[in-house]
Amino acid sequence: LSLQAYERRFPTCPLIPMFVASDTVNEYKSEDDAIHVIERRCKLDIDAPRLLKKIAGVDYVYFIQKNSLNRRERTLHIEAYNETFSNRVIINEHCCYTVHPDNEDWTCFEQSASLDIKSFFGFESTVEKIAMKQYTSNIKKGKEIIEYYLKQLEEEGITFIPRWTPPVACKLERSTSHTRRPVSPAINIPDSAAKEGLNNKEILNTSSSPPEPTAGTPDDKLDADYIKRYLGDLTPMQESCLIRLRQWLQETHKGKIPKDEHILRFLRARDFNIDKAREILCQSLTWRKQHQVDYILDTWNPPQVLQDYYAGGWHHHDKDGRPLYVLRLGQMDTKGLVRALGEEALLRYVLSINEEGLRRCEENTKVFGRPISAWTCLVDLEGLNMRHLWRPGVKALLRIIEVVEANYPETLGRLLILRAPRVFPVLWTLVSPFIDDNTRKKFLIYAGNDYQGPGGLLDYIDKEIIPDFLGGECMCEVPEGGLVPKSLYRTAEELENEDIKLWTETIYQSASVFKGAPHEVLIQIVDASSVITWDFDVCKGDIVFNIFHSKRAPQPPKKDSLGAHSITSPGGNNVQLIDKVWQLGRDYSMVESPLICKEGESVQGSHVTRWPGFYILQWKFHSMPACATTNLPRVDDVLASLQVSSHKCKVMYYTEVIGSEDFRGSMTSLESSHSGFSQLSAATTSSSQSHSSSMISR
Repeated sequence: LSLQAYERRFPTCPLIPMFVASDTVNEYKSEDDAIHVIERRCKLDIDAPRLLKKIAGVDYVYFIQKNSLNRRERTLHIEAYNETFSNRVIINEHCCYTVHPDNEDWTCFEQSASLDIKSFFGFESTVEKIAMKQYTSNIKKGKEIIEYYLKQLEEEGITFIPRWTPPVACKLERSTSHTRRPVSPAINIPDSAAKEGLNNKEILNTSSSPPEPTAGTPDDKLDADYIKRYLGDLTPMQESCLIRLRQWLQETHKGKIPKDEHILRFLRARDFNIDKAREILCQSLTWRKQHQVDYILDTWNPPQVLQDYYAGGWHHHDKDGRPLYVLRLGQMDTKGLVRALGEEALLRYVLSINEEGLRRCEENTKVFGRPISAWTCLVDLEGLNMRHLWRPGVKALLRIIEVVEANYPETLGRLLILRAPRVFPVLWTLVSPFIDDNTRKKFLIYAGNDYQGPGGLLDYIDKEIIPDFLGGECMCEVPEGGLVPKSLYRTAEELENEDIKLWTETIYQSASVFKGAPHEVLIQIVDASSVITWDFDVCKGDIVFNIFHSKRAPQPPKKDSLGAHSITSPGGNNVQLIDKVWQLGRDYSMVESPLICKEGESVQGSHVTRWPGFYILQWKFHSMPACATTNLPRVDDVLASLQVSSHKCKVMYYTEVIGSEDFRGSMTSLESSHSGFSQLSAATTSSSQSHSSSMISR
C-alpha cells in the first residue's frame, strides 16, 4: 500500500513546491509483473538566491531518478543523481522501502545521500548550505507526504492491495478455498545507512488497525498494553529497533539478557542508532559479567566507614514518581573516604547505588502504573570547600562518572544541585567535560536559598517529603557525613596489597622546607583570570604558605656548591627561586595574605589571577616569635638546619592551572543552564579582581 502511495507523487506533487515536473525516459516490466523499473527526469526549482541562479545561468536543475519495484521481494529502491552541473557537483541519493520482518503491516523506510562539491564559481559554501537545507526539508516532509497519499487511497476505498503471486500460484490459490494469505519471509534490514553522507529512517504503519505481535516476536511483548505499561510512548521505528536489538542479543549473547527497559536506555542514549547502541550495550554486558555487577546487591556489603560517613541515601520519590536520591556532598569527606577505603571501594559502592536505583525504578513502575526508567538526584552543596578539590578525590569522581555514563545511560532523570557556593565553579570546570551533553541538560543549579523560590524545589518534589535540613518537615535518614577519623586512614601500600592503587603516587610531589630555605614552585600565567589551584599536606613541622607575583622570571636554580639554591634530601626536594637581592614590593609582590599551616593539616585552595606573569607558590618554615630573627645567610642557615631536625618540615603538594578560556567556557555552560547560579559564576570569573580561597582540615 505504501508503494502504491509513493507512485502518486508523480508526475508532480503539490506538497513539494520545488518539484515542478517529471518525464518518463525509460521503463521496464518483467513478464510476470514482479519487476517494474521506471526512470524519470525530474525538474526542480531550487530555492536559491537569484544572483546565484543568474551566475550559474539556470533557472531549474534536473535530476535523474530510477525507481526499482520488486513485488516478489516486496521492496522499492530509489536512486537519484543530478544531471545539471554534474561536472561540478555530485549528488547521490538512495531510498529504500521494505516490509518489516516482524510485522508485515509495517513499512520500513531508509534514506541516505552524499554530496561532493568540486567547484561552483566560488560559491561552494553557499551551494552546500542550500543542498543541506533542501535535503533536511525533504526528510521532514517525506513521512507527511506518504501519509497524505495513504489517506487519499483510504478515502477512495483502497485499504488493502493483494500480495503479488506467481501465475502458477494464482491458479492453485483459486482452486483452494481455504488457502491462507501467504506470509513473507523475514527480510534483513540494514542496521544503518551508508557510513558516509546523510541518513534517515522511518517506519510507517499502513494498517488501519493497531499492529498485533506476530508469533515470532520475542516473548510476544509487542502488544500496546505492554508498551504503554512498561516502556512508554514509542514510535514504530523505536519499537522496531528494540525488537531487532533484542533478537540479536538472544541469538548471539551468552548470558543474562537485559530487560527491555534497560535495552531502551542504550538505544535512547544513541538516538536509536542500532549499531552504536549495540556496541556500547555489548561493552556494558561484558563489563557487568567481568565484575559480577548483577550480584553486587546480594553479595557485597559496604564497609562500615561508608555506612557511617558516605552522606547519601534514597529518600521517597519526586512528583513524577522517580526514586529520589539525596547526596549531601558538602558534608562528605571525600578525601577521608579515599584515604580510608581507596578508589575501588568507592566505585563499587556507587555501582550498588545505581543497581538499587534500577530496582526501585521497576518497583515504582508497578506502583504508579506507568513507565519509570530514571531517578532524580538531589545534591546539597552546603559546606563544599577546597577540601573537596583534593586531586585524588576529583580523579576518583571523574572515573566514577566515566563508568556510570558508560553502563547506566539515561538513568538520571533530573539533577537538582542546591546551595552551590563560590568554590563550585572550580569543581564544575574540572568535572563538566566528562559529563555527556544530554546529561548536562538535566542539571538544575541553585545558589544560596534560590531553591526556595519560584521554579525551585517545590516544582519537582512534594512539600511533605522535602528533607528537614533543607527547611522541610520530613526527617531524612541520610547520614550526615563528617570528617573520617585519620585513625582509619590506610597507607598506599596497604591499599596496594588489595589491588587498589591511589592516584596520589603519580601526581603528588614531596618537598623539604628548612629554616631559612623555603620551597618554591614557579607557575607562568599567560592569560589573566586563569585559576591556580593547590592541594598539600603538611607531613612534618609548621609552615607558612605564600603566593607572590613577578613580572619577570626568576633566575633558574644554580647547582654550584657555593650559591646552591636547589637541595635534594632523602625527604624530598627543596627549590628556591626568589633571589636574595630581590626586594618585596619592587621585584615581586604578595598577592595573598600568608597562611600558617600546622603539622598534620590538609590545605586546598585556589587563586583567580589578576595579571599575566610569573606566580611563585612558597612553603616557608614557620618560626616561633622568639626565633623570628636571624642574621645567618640563607645557605648557612640551610647547612645548620640539616643538623637540626627540628628545623625541617615536609610537605606533599600538587598544583594545577585551569586556563582562562576553559574556566570561562565552563562558566558559560553553567550560565546557560536553568539555574540561579549565573550571577555567582559571573562574580567568580570576573577579571577585574583576584580571588582566592583556601580551606584547612584537621
